[in-house]
Amino acid sequence: MPEEKKVVLKIDQMSHSFGGLKAVSNFNLDLPEGVIWGIIGPNGAGKTTVFNLVTGVYRPSQGHIHLLGEEITGKKPFTIVAKGAARTFQNIRLFGNIPVLDNVRIGMHKNYRPSMFDCVIRDGKFRRAEKKMREESMELLARFNLHGRADEIAKNLPYGEQRRLEIARALATNPKLLLLDEPAAGMNPNEVDKLMEMVYLIRDEFKLTILLIEHQMRFVMRICEWIKVMDFGETIAEGVASQIQNNPRVIEAYLGKGVN
Repeated sequence: MPEEKKVVLKIDQMSHSFGGLKAVSNFNLDLPEGVIWGIIGPNGAGKTTVFNLVTGVYRPSQGHIHLLGEEITGKKPFTIVAKGAARTFQNIRLFGNIPVLDNVRIGMHKNYRPSMFDCVIRDGKFRRAEKKMREESMELLARFNLHGRADEIAKNLPYGEQRRLEIARALATNPKLLLLDEPAAGMNPNEVDKLMEMVYLIRDEFKLTILLIEHQMRFVMRICEWIKVMDFGETIAEGVASQIQNNPRVIEAYLGKGVN
């Protein structure tokens, strides 16, 4: 196991079922501060369900989830965001019909909350908050080389830039934990290389802990310091990349029985 660090996300014996289907079974995780860890597994293994449980989309059938030492089991997604966890999605979920800048500004509203009265009369406090949000949003877009796209409608961006915008919007909430659901999906090898550089950059610059799901093994094996492998809702292996690559259960889960 990696050296002992402060635990950002702790999951104990988490399970969840959909009717008679057990999507996640006895899932455990102690995610140390400042690391990049990955969850992999075949389609239907339960990976995204884990993310949905952590971020409050579903409530676990059993088990406990702690973020930065505080229990968040079953709390609403907006509460969990306020506690310091942000995520992206397997299928990009931007506010497609509004400008790029406004997508990021929406995330900023967690940090700047004028009262309803301030908003109605648009007083100095409101104007200062709006100015600060715009400035910080533009700075964030610049980090992702999207500042020149600020006024474009989000759905009109190329696919790779939409991915970057979704990450920028998540970072606008000022998280401590960032969950990335298949960030390299649909990217070519050159884009994947750039994404790896970006993930390292945002981990170090924003002092984040990152948990990701990914199917592109080249990406996972190069970037993740620790990997958990799921199959049919269960954890079947975990370790560093070299241990996972040579694990017979992992090979069987991906390729089936009888593979030499």
